[in-house]
Amino acid sequence: MKSYIIKIEIAGSEPIIWRRVIMPAGATFNRLNDIIQNVTNFQSGYPYGDYHLYEFDLREENLIVTNDEEAFQSHQHYKKNKKMYDERLKTMPTNMVEFEKQHQEQLKVEVKKPTRIKIDDYLEKYKEIKYIYDFGDNWIFTIILEDIVDDYYFGFATLLDGAETAPPEDVGGLDGFYEFLEAYRDSKHPDHQEIKAWADAQYFKEYDPEWIKSYISCSGMQYKKNEWDKINHENYRVIEDKYRK
Repeated sequence: MKSYIIKIEIAGSEPIIWRRVIMPAGATFNRLNDIIQNVTNFQSGYPYGDYHLYEFDLREENLIVTNDEEAFQSHQHYKKNKKMYDERLKTMPTNMVEFEKQHQEQLKVEVKKPTRIKIDDYLEKYKEIKYIYDFGDNWIFTIILEDIVDDYYFGFATLLDGAETAPPEDVGGLDGFYEFLEAYRDSKHPDHQEIKAWADAQYFKEYDPEWIKSYISCSGMQYKKNEWDKINHENYRVIEDKYRK
């Protein structure tokens, strides 16, 4: 089936935190979010639900795809009440006009929900998509389309490669993450025990590709049918596969 090989990178990380994933075409942005979450250490994908807000920034299309219900409703209100917003500008105190113009420019950007739109057209057209997670810690990802293939036959994503441990939730951005790692990995650090207990509560894991592969192949992450007639298997146990070794 038609599938995408994508590279997921956390911007600003050094060394770069990245994952390479193959995934069937036809995924929604919500499913792409699930995949990003589950190949890192974050908790806003299946099966946890929306722990934090996120958005896919498609400004080239004047579009944002987000789980931010407030942003969605604000855009809908603007579309339905443009005359009211025009009148507001005319009656606004002079010192507030520029601020209001900027606000309305933001409201003009189309906002769509991630469950209602698929990634295919945007990923193939632009090759890269910017993804922002947790507007507090402000994790910025780049999703890079590396290849389009037709010889992947599983209905779920598979981790192909990657490097570096990903941050846990609520660690305080990159600076907080590197401080956390220093204490977490040094048993002699004065805060080691406290940090380790906190990390366990956050379901933090060092990078473990085999665990990730097993986890994201679960039935809840599947969104296409497996093409078993094209897979080398015995009673649905994979014997050999190019992508799932």
